[in-house]
Amino acid sequence: MRIRAAPPLSSILGAAGPVGGVAASILGRGARPVRAILFNKSEARNWALGWHQDRTIVVRHRREVTGYDRWTMKDGLIQVEPPFDILERMVTLRVHLDPVDPDNAPLRILPGSHRLGRLTDAAVDEVAARSAEYRCLAKRGDIWAYATPIVHGSAAAIVPRRRRVLQIDYSPDDSPGELLAWRGLDE
Repeated sequence: MRIRAAPPLSSILGAAGPVGGVAASILGRGARPVRAILFNKSEARNWALGWHQDRTIVVRHRREVTGYDRWTMKDGLIQVEPPFDILERMVTLRVHLDPVDPDNAPLRILPGSHRLGRLTDAAVDEVAARSAEYRCLAKRGDIWAYATPIVHGSAAAIVPRRRRVLQIDYSPDDSPGELLAWRGLDE
């Protein structure tokens, strides 16, 4: 579930908060939460997500700007693929609300893949075929941080049970471009 607005979370997710402070330790005090998604796997909702890069950002308004393309609307939020250097400056945090063991669909990442630039789907498959994956196990309350464009995925749980994760993308930039503004979580 994509989170449209979360003003009550600003004290937690902001750079001075306990979660935002993790992002600030990586990106600096200007780190701002620019997108959040709540993943809620359970016995009834147990899905897999293939290898991919997160390539979109959420903005307030659609404006045709050079270098920004593949506009989409998801859950009422305007998303666009920005120039890759914007994604390279971002960090993603995953706050684990439940424990994640090897049987409960941990995040899988391909270490170092964030340094390969924007990859086509075919290139993602090639990287996955020749790379060793790392499974991100977690206890309740753990926070994983990774470069936003890292190649990652998730299998369906072998033993399905509740696995909730709050994923927040952070950017050090005031805006994603000269004519665009972050949608953010305060609205």
